[in-house]
Amino acid sequence: MRVFVTGASGWIGSAVVPDLIGAGHEVVGLARSDASADALAQAGVTVVRGSLDDLDVLRSASASADGVIHLAFNHELAFEGGDFKGAAEADRRAVEAMGEALAGSDKAFVLASGTPAQPGRAATERDGHEIAPGAADNPALAGPAARMATAEYTLSLASRGVRSSVVRLPRTNHGEGDEGFIATLVRTARDKGVAGYYGDGSNRWPAVHRLDSARMFRVALEDAPAGSTLHAVADEGVALRDIAEVIGRHLDVPVVSVPPEEAAGHFGWLTMVLSSDQPASSALTRELTGWQPTQPGLLDDLGKGHYFRTPSL
Repeated sequence: MRVFVTGASGWIGSAVVPDLIGAGHEVVGLARSDASADALAQAGVTVVRGSLDDLDVLRSASASADGVIHLAFNHELAFEGGDFKGAAEADRRAVEAMGEALAGSDKAFVLASGTPAQPGRAATERDGHEIAPGAADNPALAGPAARMATAEYTLSLASRGVRSSVVRLPRTNHGEGDEGFIATLVRTARDKGVAGYYGDGSNRWPAVHRLDSARMFRVALEDAPAGSTLHAVADEGVALRDIAEVIGRHLDVPVVSVPPEEAAGHFGWLTMVLSSDQPASSALTRELTGWQPTQPGLLDDLGKGHYFRTPSL
């Protein structure tokens, strides 16, 4: 298949690309910068220059592909720029453009999303569908909710002749080179001199190695039925205290509880993620697709030491 991939040079994309090429697919990647274009070309990817705001580019690249995997999101605008809502709205416009180009083709369109939080139990693939596909058109809708609505819109494309699916990623996609949530916790522990966990440490994160999640995107591209919601989850829920204990052991710093009222001062923006218990299951995905994680789990991967080799800049 000729596969158009947005976010092909990112943390997940840079694992998806070799997985696709290794399976015999041709990859066309969207590149916003010269650095991304160079990296993709070196990886054997045909480069299309543009961003998520270049809707005509997205339409053309999608129409000429046999399938589309959408991984990109404007994290700089959402987090560094503080405009998550604006980033979510731009993402919705991009998804609509690609979806329109694929309508009636029966081609695959795979969207990256996140596992929902389901108080009191592990979230399943059947959860998190409460927001209507058109809800993102509501200007009052908050950014995270707008992204959920975009995922529902993607699933609704199944009724328009698109083999659409949503791959939900857990809170951490770990592995060597990760600069996400786990790396942030390690940096915080270095800076504060303690490995902290929120409250009593019982809140749980679902997790997956990025090589396993990369394979999930290929499985979705190749085989997922139209309208499928899939969970790329290996560890259903890893307790925050267990994560902090591994960090404390490797950095040789105390492991301490951070009271909720002090969490924002200690963890900063990560407090929002740490403050809720959000395990997730992938049992239905495994039954439907046969996907099985084969890489190390989060605690085993964290214990290998690569997160602690040198301080992240």
